[in-house]
Amino acid sequence: MDRRRFLATAGAAASLSLAGCAAVLPGSSGDDYDVGMTAEAFRPYEITVSVGDTVVWENTSTRSHSVTAYEDQIPENADYFATGGYDSEAAAVDAWDGKRGAISANERFEHTFEVPGDYTYYCIPHEQAGMVGVVRVEK
Repeated sequence: MDRRRFLATAGAAASLSLAGCAAVLPGSSGDDYDVGMTAEAFRPYEITVSVGDTVVWENTSTRSHSVTAYEDQIPENADYFATGGYDSEAAAVDAWDGKRGAISANERFEHTFEVPGDYTYYCIPHEQAGMVGVVRVEK
């Protein structure tokens, strides 16, 4: 077999063997969410959107998670956001019991960002493991 034929055959075989893999990676084409939640991380860690865009988080793991904004790490005049619809970080943390405010496997949460700036958020039960993310909102 000549070198060109070998390379063409090997490349085609590699492409076919990896064809289904892209659909399981958050942010890859075919996903209809923006941020996935693994066992102890948001993927991607940081996302940049425009004012007026809606970000969709999906729990892609089997653990329960939350999306909870750090109240002191969002822009002034921005709407607070947390799964469970809480109006403050304290209320979200106080209510957390693994069910209230939780996103279970394959469930989603979304929030529309109207004020430019950086929004840092975390998962209540996995914050100590470093499950933190950032939404950067640009004009």
